[in-house]
Amino acid sequence: MTELSTAVCSIASTARRRFFWAAWWSHAPRYAPFQKPDASHGGARTLEEALAHAERSAGRHLVLIEPHWARAWNRVLRGEASPVPPLPRTPRAVARPSEHGKAISSWELLGLGAPGPSLLELKRAYRKRALETHPDQGGDADTFRQVQRAYEKLLSAAEKRDKKR
Repeated sequence: MTELSTAVCSIASTARRRFFWAAWWSHAPRYAPFQKPDASHGGARTLEEALAHAERSAGRHLVLIEPHWARAWNRVLRGEASPVPPLPRTPRAVARPSEHGKAISSWELLGLGAPGPSLLELKRAYRKRALETHPDQGGDADTFRQVQRAYEKLLSAAEKRDKKR
């Protein structure tokens, strides 16, 4: 076997709020056919603990890669269908429909994780997205208008929510 120039490690969180890692140092991970890692293990309480355990197993420094590789290996271990590569991600600055063909939510459009942000979080997210999408800054005018509409919608909802309190 030839050794990789950069040994890699993929770490994914589990349903039990632990971390599962898979490391490749003699060959690169791939999907077709799925390339088994050189070592893997689960149960670490933190990401740092998982990486340290993986590096001890490999006996060298490991570079973190996407967590989908660890999830894919975990699927193989559980006897589930062979993993498929994830779809390529589109940059957040571009408004796009979701995977199911529906428009993305206002929270996603502004880069907010969950519904119900504070007014300060909402304003910060809007300013950031407005700078990314403004036509004078190299952005798309349609996307900028979508960001503005999403901000106005969420701002009015947040103001109503705060008045009720």
